Amino acid sequence: MKTEFPISRRQFLAAAAAVSAGTMIRTSSAGSMPNVDLGERPHRASDVKVLNPYGRVPVSFFIDDSTCLVNMGHYCQPQFEEAWGQSKGGQPKPWRTWPREIPDSFVREFGTFCREQGVKGKYSLVPYPACVGWLDRELPGWSRTELRASLKLVRDLMTPDWDIHPEMITHTRVIDITTGRPLPQRKDGGYWMENGGWDNGRSLDEIASYIAYALQLIKNLDLPCEGFTTPGGFGNGGKSILSQAAIQAIRGVLGAEIPHYFKYVVSDINESTQPQVEHAKGIASNTPECVVNIPTCTGDYLGVWDGSAPNPTDETIESHVSRDFQSGRLVDVINKGEPVCFLTHWPDMYANGTGIAFATFQGTVRRLNAGFRDRIRWMKSSEIARYWAAKELTTIVTASGETTLKAPFAAPGFTLELPFHTSAPVVQHGDSRTELQKVSSAQQLSDGTWTRAGVEGHVVVCFKLEKGTTTIS
Repeated sequence: MKTEFPISRRQFLAAAAAVSAGTMIRTSSAGSMPNVDLGERPHRASDVKVLNPYGRVPVSFFIDDSTCLVNMGHYCQPQFEEAWGQSKGGQPKPWRTWPREIPDSFVREFGTFCREQGVKGKYSLVPYPACVGWLDRELPGWSRTELRASLKLVRDLMTPDWDIHPEMITHTRVIDITTGRPLPQRKDGGYWMENGGWDNGRSLDEIASYIAYALQLIKNLDLPCEGFTTPGGFGNGGKSILSQAAIQAIRGVLGAEIPHYFKYVVSDINESTQPQVEHAKGIASNTPECVVNIPTCTGDYLGVWDGSAPNPTDETIESHVSRDFQSGRLVDVINKGEPVCFLTHWPDMYANGTGIAFATFQGTVRRLNAGFRDRIRWMKSSEIARYWAAKELTTIVTASGETTLKAPFAAPGFTLELPFHTSAPVVQHGDSRTELQKVSSAQQLSDGTWTRAGVEGHVVVCFKLEKGTTTIS
């Protein structure tokens, strides 16, 4: 593992430029998503609909508070209690009796089950977990051999199906990124905590630099990464600044084409769970920019985040997906045709080794797949981000029986409903010309296929969208 120093703060001095083209729009104030500038939006033909990827509802599972070996419940809880006392932490918990480790054997059991069931999602890796030690250096309490084996397990088993996110640096104390040590106590005797308001009033450069430090630690581990997760209230002090800082930090450290982040939970059925493509600019150029804000549709239904109180298995499965597949939060969102990202915390999944929450998760996944296998598609967070960036920012024009798309980003499984009467749609990009193959139903869509739509005279086409100009005729 090669350790590198974080990139210079000078890389983040340039604030986001004013949008020079397109339409400036803002989100509504309703719901849990932030009211930030979305940036440019392209012209879109009114008779063309961009559907879900492959005509299916994206589903993804997000895991927070995960890392290598360290049980964040055991190590975070005393720091939270010291910082916030009983006003936020509630009654003191018996954290000393909780296991200090979530073993790799559990990671392997979890990852193997998910691979068998097709589950994909986001897996946090806190790089300096609760100040215990550095994943790219030393983890006191475990040997280097154990740490490297744990990282290898994440790399080999998890990364094919899971995006790796830093959840800032420690998930507890704020770090002075010039020294790598926690900030000293405040004058009032309190502590600066990553999820406790440190970012209030901070500049774009300061927040971007802090995120960049966390991202660099993941990069040092040679793990793929295109986004981050905020711990608790990190970023609440400036939600638009957080979004802009995400672009600067992720592109600056990782060079990711489409940065994304997870912060928000949308729990009201009347509110949209669609990802929000923010601060888009240059969408007609060769250097487009944006960041995709992906919310979940649930909080942690499995129990208390620290694993101390898992919820009953049968009732919790029902709250996700009912036995008759007619109700439950995930069912409600699927029926709306919007992305279904649901959530847990790694210490809660482990539940101090009891197996309760893991059994609940297994039951939920099996029921979800049994009832909706033909309507859903498991996707990583980066895959959802890519599709939504293309969905929101691709220009679509219809004229003389042709549909022309100008895409700032490529995306597989790009699916459109078009007012065509043709029996053989043709997709052309540059010198490549592909006649789409007909399938009998939307459930059989894959790249390079088409089918009849439910609307008379319309077709649904599915193909790999390339960056640049594509014509469908």
